[in-house]
Amino acid sequence: MSLFELEKTLSFDEYIATFEAERVAKVRSFADWLAQYSGNLVHNPWGEVNPDLEIVTNGFDAAQVRRDNLVAYLLPRLGRAKVFVVAEAVGYQGGRFTGIAITCERMLLDKHKTIRAKDITTIQLERTSSPTSALLKGTQQKDGFNEPTDTVVWSAIVEKGIDPYDTLLWNIFPFHPHKDGNPLTNRTPTDREQQVGWEYTKRLLDLHIELGGADPLVLAVGQKSADTMGKFGLSAIGLRHPANGGANLYRQGFAEAVDTYLK
Repeated sequence: MSLFELEKTLSFDEYIATFEAERVAKVRSFADWLAQYSGNLVHNPWGEVNPDLEIVTNGFDAAQVRRDNLVAYLLPRLGRAKVFVVAEAVGYQGGRFTGIAITCERMLLDKHKTIRAKDITTIQLERTSSPTSALLKGTQQKDGFNEPTDTVVWSAIVEKGIDPYDTLLWNIFPFHPHKDGNPLTNRTPTDREQQVGWEYTKRLLDLHIELGGADPLVLAVGQKSADTMGKFGLSAIGLRHPANGGANLYRQGFAEAVDTYLK
């Protein structure tokens, strides 16, 4: 049995017990802090549950599952990651249901065409979207959500040959802003929401340093995200957003930035 197969047999509690208690406490505290946020036309993946969209049977707490997913993702990366890739906000096809930025359910479930579950974490993580929700399409019910931008961002990492555990994905506004009356939509976060989000982003960067990390190379998914971070004093390299035909330009920009700044 390989190390990956062995770790897949560990429960979440067994997995986090393999890390130092102080590290675990700090990361769990960060996830719990995220869970406290509430905003208008915003879904908080780590603190809120929508029973029309999410698994709610047999005591299943979707928000807790997403907190656990995030903790499992962050534990091996904070203090280690050399590259932070930051997008604007959580999308409904990605982090909204996984609890992990720029990461969709099919990746967690190892049902993605190119990204393997082991690239995200070495234990089995769970989906939270409901396979029986009438609001989901048939393929979403069967295999979970898939997100095109997430695919491009992860593929750029893998194609460049970078260890996925040397990268950390995040959103400036780490929650899911949606349009009125439709939770399965995305909207641009307001200036106020960006300001709120920056506090969480700054805390994440500070936690990375606290846990022994060096200043990472910060890459932004889209120039708009780079400009937003610049307003708060964080220098980031803006890459072409993968949407609207920009996938290849994003991959090219990512590779060039890594070659230039991570020698």
